[in-house]
Amino acid sequence: MADMSASRSLAGLAFLSGALSMADIVAKACSSPQTAEINAATRSATLMKWVRVGLIEGGALVIIAAMISPEVAGAFLAGGAVEGIVTLMQYRHANQVGMASSAPGTEQ
Repeated sequence: MADMSASRSLAGLAFLSGALSMADIVAKACSSPQTAEINAATRSATLMKWVRVGLIEGGALVIIAAMISPEVAGAFLAGGAVEGIVTLMQYRHANQVGMASSAPGTEQ
């Protein structure tokens, strides 16, 4: 029974690791949804390009982690997928709202 408990503990850690990796990697590639919203009028294409780059990079690293630790691969993949989808939706929303806004951005 101890092995089952340890395996479940590892699965939770792997899920969080995948989720946090995806969020951190996209954040590294971009700035933040707030910055994307503020500057969408002048940088929409560039901001969204880097969101996609971050998602691809994050996804690749989560897949590699899943291959390295097949016993918790599902948790790595689930965590990365959930956070990847959430992050993509945040940036899409920020871009949409920013493009519709008449407020001045912070960049010219």
